Order: sequence, then C-alpha cells, then structure tokens
Amino acid sequence: MIRRMTAVLAWLAVLAAPSALAAPSALAAPPAVDAAGQAPARSVPLDHLPALKGDYFPLVAAATGRVHHVYVRYPEGYDPAAATRYPVVYLLDGDSLFPLLAPTHLFLHYDEQLPEAIVVGIAYGGFDPAINKRGVDFTVAGADTAPEQGGAPQFLAFLREQLVPEVERRYAADPARRILLGQSRGGYFVLWSALTDPDLFWGRIASNPAHGPAREKLFEQASAHARQDLRVVVASGTRDTAERRRIARDWATFWEARAGAPWRVEFIELAGGTHAASIGDTYRRAMLWLFREGNTGPPPAR
Repeated sequence: MIRRMTAVLAWLAVLAAPSALAAPSALAAPPAVDAAGQAPARSVPLDHLPALKGDYFPLVAAATGRVHHVYVRYPEGYDPAAATRYPVVYLLDGDSLFPLLAPTHLFLHYDEQLPEAIVVGIAYGGFDPAINKRGVDFTVAGADTAPEQGGAPQFLAFLREQLVPEVERRYAADPARRILLGQSRGGYFVLWSALTDPDLFWGRIASNPAHGPAREKLFEQASAHARQDLRVVVASGTRDTAERRRIARDWATFWEARAGAPWRVEFIELAGGTHAASIGDTYRRAMLWLFREGNTGPPPAR
C-alpha cells in the first residue's frame, strides 16, 4: 500500500514539473473573453459530415454591402475536372434549409435516382433580425409594404449579377438547369422572381408562399422570356393558414389558365403538411416532378 501511494505521489510530482509531458507553451491557456465576459465564437468544421461535403465562400452584395454566406454541397463523386455538368439548386434561407435539404438531395439520388446536383445555401449567418434581412430581401414595394421592406429587386440583382455567375465560375454547373427554392417569404420571392426574370432559373419551387405584402405584384404581367422549358412548382400544406393556402392556390390557378405564361405550373397539396416542417416532402415531390413528370416539353398552348 505504501509503495502504491509512493508511486502515485511520484507520478503527480512528474505531472506538476514544468517539463512534464509537454512544454509550458503547449499547455492550454484559458480562452480569451470579450468586454462582456463572453468567449469568442469558434468555427466548427463540417469536414466530418460527408452528406454536406463541399465548399463555402462569403459574398458581399454590391447594392447593400451586406455579406451573404454561401454554402455549397458537392454531388457525390464530384470531379471539377470532369466533363460532367450538374444542375444547381439555390436555397433561400440557407441558414436552416441548407443543412436540411442538402442531405435530402443525396438520399433522393440513392432512393429515387434523382440526378445529382450542386446544392447552394444562401445564408445570412444567423436568425437575429439585425443580420437576417429576409423580411427586406424577399419583399416587394406595394401599398401595404413597410418602409424597411421592399428589397426584392436588389436581392434578385444580387442573384443574377453576382451569385449565379460566381457559382458557375467556381463549380461544374449546368447553366441550363438552375433551380431556385424558397419557403414562406422566400416562396413569395420565388413567385415574384418568376414574373420578373423568367429565364434566370429553369425550375422554381415555392413552398407555402407568404401572401404579402404586395400580393398584387404576383399577378402582374410576366416579363418577356426566351426559354420554352421553364417550370414552377407551388406547394401548400393543408395545415397551413387559410390565407397562405389561398395565395398558393390562387397563383397556381391564375397562371395555369393564363395565355402565354412563361412556365408549366404544378400545384402540390401536402396532406397534413404544416407551414415549415414539411419542407422535406415539398423538396422530394417538387424535384421529382421537375426531373420526371414536368420535364416533358414546353408549356402547353392555351
């Protein structure tokens, strides 16, 4: 017993010695704190999450000076030097939708043979309204628009003139198969952008779109378009609010019947679907329609 205690004490003495096991410079120092006594945020790598394997880059919007954090998921087996070019799915509200839908796309590739794609999440860097400006970027000026809202034209210009060209410069992207997805206010933006710049995206997915402000802007004359293969999917959960369900169905019905509409329109009703939590089901059904049922030719003549 005495010998054991002696051994333990000797070991503790070794640990306490300045040269024990590690040099003093290698010892962990207390984390620095800011003026409020908080430890600084630490970046967490995604390298060990293969379903999210890809890239990241920040991009400053020229019109607003705000930083957008761009997360990119590579297709499985991605080789930028190969001849293969992939569809690109652009996710609004990437702060939450990118980690949800990037792996969903991989599973759909496995189970449903959905073509692989580059998935791009456009994030603000947090949910704090001080930095998350979805209420500005996804809204259009109208009679009931608040003074701080109505930034959709600038955000669309950011997509068209900055983000899409940068993605297509960096990655093996197919410019003919761009897809834009938005949820709630993002869904409103998707529908509005379909009228404003039809050719920018081959496919668009509006999940439970918000009904305003500026509801009337969703029913104005669509801009001229050159492509004849454009597609829009509108999804609505049966457990969403009556007003949001109405705007989804009204938009789809109006443009399905409109002569000269730039796109083929598909309305998807999600039985039991809620406003936000059914986004995975929306993605599955909309993407399968875009690449299967809806990919059969130009919009029908009316």
